[in-house]
Amino acid sequence: MSAESSLALLGESSRAGGRRNPGVWTAVVWCAAMIWPVVEFVWLVPGHGVSYDYPRTALDSGTSRALLVSATVLALAGSVLLRRRPAAGFGLVVAGTVVSTAAWRQSEIPPPQFLAVDVALCFVAAVRPPRSSLGSAALALAVQSGYLVVRMLIHGGHEGTSPEPYMGLTVVIAWLVGNSVRQRRDHAEKLRAQAATQAATQAVTAERLRIARELHDMVAHSIGIIALQAGAARRVIDSQPAAARDALENIETAGRETLSGLRRMLGALRQAEPERRPQAAPSPGSGPGGLADVGVLARRTTDAGVRVDVRWLGEPSPLPPEIDMSAFRIVQEAVTNVVRHAGSDSCRVSIDRRGGEVFIEVVDSGHGDSVGGGARNGTGGEAGWGLAGMRERVALLHGEFTAGPRSGSGFRVAARLPVPAREAR
Repeated sequence: MSAESSLALLGESSRAGGRRNPGVWTAVVWCAAMIWPVVEFVWLVPGHGVSYDYPRTALDSGTSRALLVSATVLALAGSVLLRRRPAAGFGLVVAGTVVSTAAWRQSEIPPPQFLAVDVALCFVAAVRPPRSSLGSAALALAVQSGYLVVRMLIHGGHEGTSPEPYMGLTVVIAWLVGNSVRQRRDHAEKLRAQAATQAATQAVTAERLRIARELHDMVAHSIGIIALQAGAARRVIDSQPAAARDALENIETAGRETLSGLRRMLGALRQAEPERRPQAAPSPGSGPGGLADVGVLARRTTDAGVRVDVRWLGEPSPLPPEIDMSAFRIVQEAVTNVVRHAGSDSCRVSIDRRGGEVFIEVVDSGHGDSVGGGARNGTGGEAGWGLAGMRERVALLHGEFTAGPRSGSGFRVAARLPVPAREAR
């Protein structure tokens, strides 16, 4: 067996180690190295071939045959233990190799038989830390050195080229191959762990941004309604006490609903389970949630002094929660901007459900491009954050968003949200 084929076998064995029991490869190499000389130099007719490593008469005695059987048992036992106890399994494979050498009555380990040791060492280096695998490599090198020293002491030298240095080189190569496999696997695990950590960090950041948008939408809308009602109550508190009382009741209702919504959101944030996140839409009437609550939003805003006409077009059908929530938030933020910046007493909300898309449009006849409109365009004032939030929501859902002054007067906010095919009705 050539050195090139041995290295190829080691590389293939190391790559297959994660899919097959390493003992299988070690046992296969051992059996091949054991059966080949028996067939080639013992069973075949004389004159077919001659080997000094495997003499034809070596197995004539019962002792040699018993040693060869014992060596096979040791090597196969080591192959079985190689996965569960790599160091012990490797030691048995080395012991089997030494015993098989004694069975053939040789003073040096035949190189083909030592290849099973190299394969086993490759697996040990692939699964064990360097400190442990280096001990196994040292054992293999010590066995080779022991044979070399004993032979020199007994025979005073060796005719020809000694195989131990080359076999020692295969030990080093086997350890390097196995160690590189271990390093590559450890590196891949670190990359997976880093990717998981990065994904978790991104998920936390996205969740914080989503919560910030939810809080902004909830608080900005409620504060706008409260400010408008408080201003109305201040103007009529002396002349129309009943109207002032109604305005104060609306302020109290808006404040309680906002406080209740904040409590629900903060309570959900304290829950450790991801499914308890404040992502599900509340039931209509308990606070802003989905498009089903647009009517509640319209009534509250109308009571505050800005009439909201809602037009439903297309075929009403259930929407995915994230699209339903985002659509409502877009309507809510656009209406809030009308209340706070437009200087208009009315606006129109159109919601059109067409097949795989949802179209939203909020228009008014207010200032348009004046100071209030500039704030709504994002060039000043707090409403710029509202437009940015709406644009971000739509972008996350791969939709289209436009906002700007209308021709003549007023302002228009429009959004198109695609609905996934599996959700479309």
